[in-house]
Amino acid sequence: MTGVLSRAVGAAAAGALLAASFPPVGLWWSAILALALLVVVLSPLRGVAPRPRTGALLGLIAGLVFFLLLVPWVGLYVGAYAAWALALVEALYLAAFGAGAVVILREGLAAGRRHGLRVVGAALGVAGWWSVWEWIRSSWPWGGFPWGRLAFGQADGPLLPLASLGGTPLLGFAVAATGTALGLVVLLLIRRHRPPRVPLRSAGGLLMVPLVTAGLAAAAALDTTSRETGETADIAVIQGNVPRLGLDFNAQRRAVLENHLRVTAELADDVEAGTAVRPDVVLWPENASDISPLADRQAGAQISALSRRLDAPILVGTVLRVGDGPEATNSYLVWDDRSPEPAADPVVDRHDKKYIQPFGEWLPLRAPLEAMFPIARTAGHFVPGDGDGVVTAAGIDFGVAICFEIAFDAAAREPVARGAQILTVPTNNATFGRSPMSYQQLAMSRVRAVEHHVPVLVAATSGVSAVIGPDGQVLQETGIFEPATLSAQVESDSAGTMATRLGGIPQMVSCLIGLVSLGWALIRTRQRPATEYEET
Repeated sequence: MTGVLSRAVGAAAAGALLAASFPPVGLWWSAILALALLVVVLSPLRGVAPRPRTGALLGLIAGLVFFLLLVPWVGLYVGAYAAWALALVEALYLAAFGAGAVVILREGLAAGRRHGLRVVGAALGVAGWWSVWEWIRSSWPWGGFPWGRLAFGQADGPLLPLASLGGTPLLGFAVAATGTALGLVVLLLIRRHRPPRVPLRSAGGLLMVPLVTAGLAAAAALDTTSRETGETADIAVIQGNVPRLGLDFNAQRRAVLENHLRVTAELADDVEAGTAVRPDVVLWPENASDISPLADRQAGAQISALSRRLDAPILVGTVLRVGDGPEATNSYLVWDDRSPEPAADPVVDRHDKKYIQPFGEWLPLRAPLEAMFPIARTAGHFVPGDGDGVVTAAGIDFGVAICFEIAFDAAAREPVARGAQILTVPTNNATFGRSPMSYQQLAMSRVRAVEHHVPVLVAATSGVSAVIGPDGQVLQETGIFEPATLSAQVESDSAGTMATRLGGIPQMVSCLIGLVSLGWALIRTRQRPATEYEET
């Protein structure tokens, strides 16, 4: 019992270390230590190997601590139970990881007594098994929840350039493999004087894992820095702010629109006075005009007037009703009304959010949940769009990933693969207050910039808005809950990397490594006499 308790404490510590790799702490290396510690508690120690059910319990504990520390903002205005429920559901995926990882690690260490390189295979297998469950929880159910993937904690880490080779799947796999290798090296050193022991030469093989990943990251970094600068465009990002914090800011739709009109008008004043550069395109955030400018003549006329003053299209985040029912789309409109006479239809392009979030933008099992939880009635009735994620404004192709869409690989990759030159992230974080959510989303946007070598422009209603270079560096950034304008000259024709071209292949390969490793370990475990370790 004491052994299980000490393992449980170690698992909880691993979850806390993993959370520390993300904002607000942002220590990229703590993710590697987290995986190393998790591997140690899931491995045979002092001749005692945990059973798969014990591994599941340890994974569950690590997952609960991780997600409770990562996403407490989910329950900021709806109640702490929302964060607890989400953390519990997400922790179940780590429980499944733990159950399989103990099998891979036990077999790898046992086989390593005779074949040292089997331990290296176990390290890669555990990393692949981690990738399997990251992919599953990012996809299922109801579209999944990719928040907290290992890659998103590496915006300031030296392995970040790997994202340009194989996307976030490769980056996450590399972090998991490095941490697993480190944990196994620690185990080898602990067990060097105890039978059954693995040859110490295996430690040298394990140390090749971080060396290889570091070498690949360095090569990827050199490849991106050698690119020539392409054409540029002048872009203005508007952060109009909201009248108050909390879920009820939407009741102030007119005030939110007026805020964005006012800040944009101030930019127009500066342009006309010669103190600001005239932008080629103006970006507004998600929900900047939840009063539909297509249905409300006043809103449409006000936006058109600013488009003419600036002689630039304005990309407007709005909500558009679908038919006569409650359904709506979360939309981003290219509003271009630069002609002297008002256009009959100033909307020249449009993106409807494709990856809508369950329990926020739509509600699975709506009837029973509304009956049990009155707060569930505040969930939206949004329906997903089916576009390609690319809109064209002033001759520039923009990729659009609205708010949580930036967490989904395809939402960032597909627009760039289809010709987008700049990636935009219009977002509304007012419902999450001053929590770390905005900074976690900013870190994701930085990873996406490197993944596809594309400038990323984050336009937020209340912050954080930012201009991010193709190298992932934040060039400009606003504060939270303050009106602001960011004016930037950004590259507009050099987007795309190997990761863009490979698409989902790195994800499939990393998952295949994990599944094959688990399958092999299960077969070998059945064939091996059960005399090497006690089980607990």
